[in-house]
Amino acid sequence: MLDVLKAINFADREPTLSHRFGVFFLAGGIVPNPIDLRFQKVSGISTDVQLETINEGGENLHAHRMPKMMSYNNLVLERGYVASAIPSPLNLEFNASFSLFKFNPSDVLVTLFNEEGIPIGGWLFVKAYPVKWSVSNLDAQSNSVAIDTMELAYTRFQILRI
Repeated sequence: MLDVLKAINFADREPTLSHRFGVFFLAGGIVPNPIDLRFQKVSGISTDVQLETINEGGENLHAHRMPKMMSYNNLVLERGYVASAIPSPLNLEFNASFSLFKFNPSDVLVTLFNEEGIPIGGWLFVKAYPVKWSVSNLDAQSNSVAIDTMELAYTRFQILRI
């Protein structure tokens, strides 16, 4: 009986490690891109509420701070630069955006996995599209991996907990 109580005691849960994740670009909202899913780092997962300050006539002790709208940072994805015989759909999409100024927003799912590789949560970024692409400095005196950095803007995101 004690084992059962301990198993359901949520206070004893260990925090999840952040190094087990996948990034899935969902074509048509459902089919994940099978090539572009491994990234070294994901950042920019944050949101905040913009506030509007309203002063009330005759009230000098405080002003009313009211929610105005949501604000989102860009989703930043980093991965090693890889040359491959199979073209990357993500690279093709970025090229179309930056060369032809054609944007095709899609949903992006960032999934966090436990030690067994089972999804335990994530974030769904709705209508994401590229806004920045950069490559790390090329340095003949360094022996480091070239890094592609891709930034995506999006309409909103949803937090997913399993």
